[in-house]
Amino acid sequence: MRAIAISDFGADPELIDTPEPEPRPDELLVRLRAAGYNPVDTKIAAGAMRDRMSPRFPMIMGQDGAGVVADVGSEVTGFKAGDEVYGRFSDPSRGLGSFAEYGVVAQDGPVALMPKGTLPEQAAAVPTATVTARDMVEAARLDEGQTVLIVGATGGVGQSATQFAALRGAHVIATAAPDAVDLMRHLGATEIIDHTKGSMPGRVLAAHPEGIDAVIDLVTPPAAIEAVAGLLRPGGVICSAIHALDPETLAAREIRGVNVVNQVTGPVLAELADVIDSGELRVRVESLVPLELATVKLRELPGRGARGKTVFTM
Repeated sequence: MRAIAISDFGADPELIDTPEPEPRPDELLVRLRAAGYNPVDTKIAAGAMRDRMSPRFPMIMGQDGAGVVADVGSEVTGFKAGDEVYGRFSDPSRGLGSFAEYGVVAQDGPVALMPKGTLPEQAAAVPTATVTARDMVEAARLDEGQTVLIVGATGGVGQSATQFAALRGAHVIATAAPDAVDLMRHLGATEIIDHTKGSMPGRVLAAHPEGIDAVIDLVTPPAAIEAVAGLLRPGGVICSAIHALDPETLAAREIRGVNVVNQVTGPVLAELADVIDSGELRVRVESLVPLELATVKLRELPGRGARGKTVFTM
């Protein structure tokens, strides 16, 4: 099978030919049709998590994917060949990832039936980004009528977080460049702050001098997070997707700080499939890239502002 892999941490991704993985007794073998890119894929390949991994090289990149079950292990009972599924197909210890024509996943792992009527290219964009967005909004405990600022709103996580917050009846302030204003309003944002002009926290504070209730921050590093946390009124909450917060320091100011770690599980993916089926959640794919061109795209993606998800097709 074809796959995008690295020969070591920090090496350039390459298109390789490698044997199809063999499913274990409790695993599904899935013919992947699409794989969603997440910024963490590049960080993993660069070695940012080497202390927590024992990979086998060459290591296939990627986590998220969608496709059709090609075979099942002898102990699998919940899925069958021909099922359309989506989830995470990553096992670094075996050198396996989702940027490949085949992937494996345990039947009780992060996998579920695809949303009905959804193409694999759309479903592959969901797992990491949309679960992260869901978990961020859940951690913020948003109530109807509360005001929430979403920092980094135009990316894959931010677009889903905007929709989840709006579904809860929150007043959503989204940071976005002028060319993304219509998109963010369509997704449920009621107020847009142009983060390309001047101080974003200063502009939010000018519009809301009394403070706001919550912040969902997807991009601000630790060195700059204080200015964002300063927008909250006492009793407010700030959630970070990149572990930028010191919860103890914030608690002394009556602010709840949460560094969110996403929990991608089969039941959560099944729940999201229902939400997508209902039409309440839309996942925007910005670009579809054939697997054979993925190495070029992977060089372009880091540091680039996104307006949706990048998906590789097989």
